[in-house]
Amino acid sequence: MKSATMNAIICTQYGAPEVLQLQQLPKPTPKANEVLIKIHAASVTRADTIMRTGMPYIGRLFLGLTKPKYPVTGTGFAGEIEAIGEAVTQFQPGDKVFGESVFGSGTHAEYLCLAEDALVTKIPENTSYDEVASICDGPLTSLNLLRDKAKIQPGQKVLIIGASGALGTAAVQLAKHFGAEVTGVCSTTNVELVKGLGADHVIDYRNVDFTENGQTYDIIYDTVGKSSFSASKGSLTERGIYLSPVMGFRLLLQMIGTSIFGKKKVLFDATGFRPVPELRPLLQELKGMMEKGKLKTVIDRYYPLAQVAEAHRYVDTGRKKGNVVIRVG
Repeated sequence: MKSATMNAIICTQYGAPEVLQLQQLPKPTPKANEVLIKIHAASVTRADTIMRTGMPYIGRLFLGLTKPKYPVTGTGFAGEIEAIGEAVTQFQPGDKVFGESVFGSGTHAEYLCLAEDALVTKIPENTSYDEVASICDGPLTSLNLLRDKAKIQPGQKVLIIGASGALGTAAVQLAKHFGAEVTGVCSTTNVELVKGLGADHVIDYRNVDFTENGQTYDIIYDTVGKSSFSASKGSLTERGIYLSPVMGFRLLLQMIGTSIFGKKKVLFDATGFRPVPELRPLLQELKGMMEKGKLKTVIDRYYPLAQVAEAHRYVDTGRKKGNVVIRVG
């Protein structure tokens, strides 16, 4: 009897989007503690493009030194549970779920097996697969950084650089949810989008340099790594925080230095590296916000599974608004 197969995108070497190839692989079978998920939607994020290129090199310690350790690409997903292992108690076939798979089975595939205690949960009421496929990228990262790392407080002034991207669109909504006065930085074409998400002020970086506007902020959240602590330092309040999800050697040195000297701090955290038990409460909180209509997903473009490479090319341009979704089903 011929074994079942599935379509999947694989990456067997680091490089440009051309290294991504559509292939047929064996359809996975769930172990006793696993669920088999038929994927309907997945995300393509900036983190995915970093994994594809293997840059910066320090990331290869986790991804694979000379080639990707996990060939099937993709991390965020949404889909339906098709089968469960004999020891699974939290899910049933037919459950609609979403979550993230990091450093293991990729989500740019028709099927995925995950342990039931992985970062996976049921989809919020009245939401679609497309809307939740990317929640573990922008919203989860921004919630972790703003609330858990920067300890955002009501009334604080928060500047969000890259406010129209995946992390930025989530950050604007989350910062407003926590009672902050929010200023978004974006390009001319995205000003209305960022205003519509609730930003109190929007700076068009093509016309205004926030470092020269005379304003100071309690938190500067650089979602895209386009600025720097050195450039932003003068725009921070006395005990202000420069927050970034983009690690580099310079940022690492500044984070270490400011932890010892000075009142202004540089903070970084790799959200995806946090243990699942720490991430699950954050994901449940985001799920609750979506159910109450307090968090919405901004989707820029959709691509079919066969065009994941094209999705990567678009993300590489740095011009996406919100999220890019792969429709797998």
